[in-house]
Amino acid sequence: MKVAWTTDIHLDWIDQPWKRDELVRSIRADAPDAVVLTGDVADGWETARYLRFLESELRRPIYFVLGNHEFYGRSIRKGRREIAALAAESEHLVYLTTMGVVELTPTTAIIGHDSWGDARLGNYERSKVWLPDFVAVRDLAEVSHDRELLRRRLHALGDEAARHLRSALPEALEEHPRVVLATHVPPYRESAWHDGGFSDDDWLPFFSCKAVGDVLREVIERRPDRELLVLCGHTHGSGEAQILDNLRVLTGGAGYERPWRHHLLELD
Repeated sequence: MKVAWTTDIHLDWIDQPWKRDELVRSIRADAPDAVVLTGDVADGWETARYLRFLESELRRPIYFVLGNHEFYGRSIRKGRREIAALAAESEHLVYLTTMGVVELTPTTAIIGHDSWGDARLGNYERSKVWLPDFVAVRDLAEVSHDRELLRRRLHALGDEAARHLRSALPEALEEHPRVVLATHVPPYRESAWHDGGFSDDDWLPFFSCKAVGDVLREVIERRPDRELLVLCGHTHGSGEAQILDNLRVLTGGAGYERPWRHHLLELD
């Protein structure tokens, strides 16, 4: 089975349609059996439009999670509800955050969750980073006036993703030798790639989700006979991190004006 994976394509930021068409053509040229998107397809209310565009152009299963940009201008709950309804009515769109274990092949399953930078790695107290998320995403905007309340909200979002994966990952590993995890935010310091290196302590609180990373390590260490491949994005830097012998993380590069070319995965 061939799977095309891309991330942070920000289709609504592209002012020249041929660039969107080029991405679609490049994916179709590799004839994948399915596509995986790890968030930031478009901003806010544009998300549904561009997911429908990709579905109509690619006409094959599209397994996806949402990124921070998908929630601009609304609450996380409302954004998820809208996209879950879209996927429920769709032939090809599969919103992994609302799913459990999805079998890709008899030996490989896929699971996923949006996740969020959970302010646990790096130096949150010292960081001067101020993200557009803190104004544009309602769940964060309502607490962004208070640094401690914002930290608690980010912790809660990371914990939510971790709970989902603590349930889904053991189930997936029980029946499948290999599991692919799609998520938006890198789960480890070593996977938070940016500008050719790792994110520094100012950016790391918002470019990593430690709660998810801890769960993944805990679960996969108990199954040395299994393999976990994590696909993520968010930082717009690309790189690979071998966390354990059986735990590998690929972080996809990106740019706002021209989508990052997809990566082709070969699955048994």
